[in-house]
Amino acid sequence: MTTRPLELASRLQPAPRNLDWIFYVNAGLLVFFFTVFGSRFVVAPGLRIEQMPGARASASPTTHYVSISSSGMIFANRGPISEAGLRDWLAKEGTKTKDPSLLVIAGAGVLVEKQAAIVSAATAAGFRVVWAFEEPVTGADAARAK
Repeated sequence: MTTRPLELASRLQPAPRNLDWIFYVNAGLLVFFFTVFGSRFVVAPGLRIEQMPGARASASPTTHYVSISSSGMIFANRGPISEAGLRDWLAKEGTKTKDPSLLVIAGAGVLVEKQAAIVSAATAAGFRVVWAFEEPVTGADAARAK
């Protein structure tokens, strides 16, 4: 009794029956589903995907971009810039580039007045303006980003 105080060997359940056949059923089902739902439904490298005819009708690459943060800072292709410097930069870049287009990326808290000032400066410089807005960051998103 002192060498085996709990008598664990007497309390063990008997070994289970042979369940090796479950492995073969599982492997067979995997092969079956990969065969049936393979290349027709899964996008694989090397498969050509036909695009819808109007999917890229209005899409065009932009030549320049401006990002406006929620705090009001403006970032252009070359880095941070003031509003006056942005007007000068847009006027200079508008004359250098053929068919200039400007992507304006605005943060969630950017004032409409600041957006309107940038768009009016860009259109005065001859740019076509494309908009992109960022979603506001919620508490759950901020916690997930950390």
